[in-house]
Amino acid sequence: MLTSLILMTFPVAMAVAAANDLFTMKIPNRISLALVAGFVAIAVLTKMPLEVFGTHVAVAFCVLAATFALFALNMLGGGDAKLLAAGSLWMGGQHIIEFLAYVAVFGGVLALIILGYRNLVPADAVSLPGWARRLHTSRGPIPYGIAIAAAGLVLFPTTELFRLLAV
Repeated sequence: MLTSLILMTFPVAMAVAAANDLFTMKIPNRISLALVAGFVAIAVLTKMPLEVFGTHVAVAFCVLAATFALFALNMLGGGDAKLLAAGSLWMGGQHIIEFLAYVAVFGGVLALIILGYRNLVPADAVSLPGWARRLHTSRGPIPYGIAIAAAGLVLFPTTELFRLLAV
């Protein structure tokens, strides 16, 4: 039972992050913290070797440094930076390249969909809820947490962590 709950941390946190980003353009810190805590719980539960744990942490810190540089350049939101680093913690060295590639692909598709929405759906034609109006803002932000979550959800079932706990 405990194993199943811990295993669900990643997909639930990613889904909640994507929904929050879509509706509020914010990803609460508690989501990234839940991902970190869930990873630590899995490491303890599976008796993860210290060198493997260290590799996962090193990957996450490298991603955090890179994404915070993008945040400082106003190219990525702070919540997105933290979510990407927390997701990278779960991917580790084995899956980080795939994870970042999926994020890039899903991010590109998401950007095209939102740009199409902005250009094809007249803002004044229908009554839009607040979150949909925010998405419609010309040159406005794109909720990149959706792409990060999609990449994580696609890749997570192929990870060693998933295989260890899903048995």
